[in-house]
Amino acid sequence: MNEDSSQPLFQTAYDELFSWCRQHDFAGHDPFDALNSRLFQATPLAQSRNARFIWTQLVKRSPADLRALARVPAERNAKGIALFALAQIADYRRVKTKEAAARVHDFLSWLMAMRVDGYGGTAWGYNFDWQSRNFFAPRNTPTIVPTAFAARALIEGQDLQDLDQDLQDEYLRATRSVCDFILKELPRSVETEREVCFSYAPGSDTRIFNASLLAAEVLASVGQLTGETELLNFAERATRYVVNNQQPDGSWSYGTDPKQSWKDNFHTAYVLFSLKRILDVSTAKEEFQPALQRGYEFWKTHFFLADGWPKYYDDDPYPVDTHAAASAIVTFLECRELDRDATRLAQNVASWTIRNLRDNRGFFYYQKRRFYTVRKPYMRWTQAWMLYALSRLLEDLTE
Repeated sequence: MNEDSSQPLFQTAYDELFSWCRQHDFAGHDPFDALNSRLFQATPLAQSRNARFIWTQLVKRSPADLRALARVPAERNAKGIALFALAQIADYRRVKTKEAAARVHDFLSWLMAMRVDGYGGTAWGYNFDWQSRNFFAPRNTPTIVPTAFAARALIEGQDLQDLDQDLQDEYLRATRSVCDFILKELPRSVETEREVCFSYAPGSDTRIFNASLLAAEVLASVGQLTGETELLNFAERATRYVVNNQQPDGSWSYGTDPKQSWKDNFHTAYVLFSLKRILDVSTAKEEFQPALQRGYEFWKTHFFLADGWPKYYDDDPYPVDTHAAASAIVTFLECRELDRDATRLAQNVASWTIRNLRDNRGFFYYQKRRFYTVRKPYMRWTQAWMLYALSRLLEDLTE
């Protein structure tokens, strides 16, 4: 694809998506927010684990959106705001204006205001009760995924030239405090002299590869900034655990539990992105680099069709998910040093997604399933991710 001809398409998609999100005050629904239903919470079913799980899956999987009927409010989500912040940071790096810096400050200020108190360090959670197969997390329970994305945004935000020094210091203190949360509050479901696996949330014992590696990414990034070898050592041990659980073909399953044996596009992209960030600051790069290369080649080969279609699973293209497309665009760009075709592949995915999953009002649909399309415009899962991806792509094309 010719870069000069594609950039206007990406710019228009970015501008119209940002405008749509701003009109909605960057608040919306989420695939997993069913338990925010005022109707459901008013029933005894809200006290049942099985009922909570079934209700969450029913609302998430329904072809028709049940949220208005179930009285689920549209809200801001901490991870969504972190992604919007990352999008504005990439936009600032591209245009370098004070207006762009002011937008970054707005999002980072909102993000800082959404911190969860009462734990041993700075953390973020989701704005809804969440019942998974493995555990129940009440609203605002701090978990590593929104926390790590918030930390990524604050770390990248510290480098902006037009940001006040006091704010930069505040963001550094917050990200250092995130490390305290990781080390003090997240159980270590595996811990040996050479390996460690951080659980998903306080009180859980999960062994989920992308989640533990997100924690490692934060520790490595902050350790590089502060010079703390303890943080870097923990990051390397957590990385080693994930690398040592890579399968012979270069892939990773979602987790170690037999019920977590699937391989999907965006969780693999999470692993690759974090692994690349860790290798950028690690003294063990030679040890981990082959795993990154093998993982990237498996992901590139098994999760995309020739026209840019981002498959959901390695063995099944459906459902086509905008989140998977957006995280793929970002990960291709992050891994440019591994592959001279990475930028072209990112453009292919972006172009395909714009053609197939974008509404003429500017937002992106949730999923294209085998026989129908779910047009629900989820704010965190879909819009925030696509804005981040388009912003990174535009930044790359103007370098």
